[in-house]
Amino acid sequence: MSDVVDLTCDLIRRASVTPDDAGCQAMLAARLAQSGFAVESLRYGDVDNLWATHGDGGPVVVFLGHTDVVPTGAVDAWASPPFEPVIRDGLLYGRGAADMKSGVAAMVVALEEFVRANPQHPGTLALLLTSDEEGASIDGVRRVADEFRRREQRIDWCVVGEPSSKTVLGDLIRVGRRGSLTGRLRVHGVQGHVAYPEKADNPIHAFAEALAQLTAIRWDEGNDAFPPTSFQISNLHSGTGADNVIPGDLHAVFNFRFGTASTSASLRERVEVILRAHSVNFTLDWWLSGDPFVTPSGKLRDATLASIAEHCGIVPEQSTGGGTSDGRFIAPLGAEVVELGPVNATIHKVDEQVSVSDLQRLPALYGSIIGHLLQA
Repeated sequence: MSDVVDLTCDLIRRASVTPDDAGCQAMLAARLAQSGFAVESLRYGDVDNLWATHGDGGPVVVFLGHTDVVPTGAVDAWASPPFEPVIRDGLLYGRGAADMKSGVAAMVVALEEFVRANPQHPGTLALLLTSDEEGASIDGVRRVADEFRRREQRIDWCVVGEPSSKTVLGDLIRVGRRGSLTGRLRVHGVQGHVAYPEKADNPIHAFAEALAQLTAIRWDEGNDAFPPTSFQISNLHSGTGADNVIPGDLHAVFNFRFGTASTSASLRERVEVILRAHSVNFTLDWWLSGDPFVTPSGKLRDATLASIAEHCGIVPEQSTGGGTSDGRFIAPLGAEVVELGPVNATIHKVDEQVSVSDLQRLPALYGSIIGHLLQA
């Protein structure tokens, strides 16, 4: 068994369901310290964050990942216990196998191997880990980024080890991400008897026409980097359960995934204009999970493409699709950001798995990116 496989198994055995790190970062910190890394723990609330660096000055190359995982769901639905790693038919099974303990292990091994071969490398190599990526994402990299602003910590290039690949290792890299804006809406009405609607104010009726317009509108046309903005209702609830009561309020949760053709401010304003135009009596709370970002063609994208060509023999799709990642907090610091990791077909699923062959190739792939960036 290879070092990276053993390390991935060690991480999977730790039931680090978000935001519990379950000792993953302490174990990795001790290991990196033995390779000459300076390690710092940044704990905020219930969240552990690890910042490990080797070298000094610029350029600064950061590998970014998370040690937390999503809950397992029904344990008896798994073919083997989710926190007991098992290899079957060339696949490593366990919660976090793909998302993203394999990526974390590969980044650690790549950094160790690179500094062993290049102890006097130029610039700074760093690893940033959090236990709050799968959860609220408040006390994780978001908080660390605030601390980095205070310190004026420079980051030139950031490789996020999220599972980006679709069917084979390296067939897709993320070069940006859409922004995510959530609205939590309450429509205020007046409860009453359905036989006396003149004495009540039905919030469902009040919201119906506005909802039709919100779901029909084309928010923007997108651009070369991003598709058009999408709007989706994720939760809608009203009523008491009785068939003879007009409800007193309605609750809706909706989300925008948007690129740079719109802004969070413009989307908020347009929604509220539509609600007011339909005379909806409402309260609306907004949560911006992150703004969109895109990394232009440049040294990081070139290094990533060259490394994939060398180690995978393919030309990857360069995408800004998918959900969000912690890269959204690093890009505003002025860093170029790409995401590259194993196949994501089973992430968050029962019997989550990663190809052992892919896992064994991943450290060399990450190490090649470092080499291209630092020209070591």
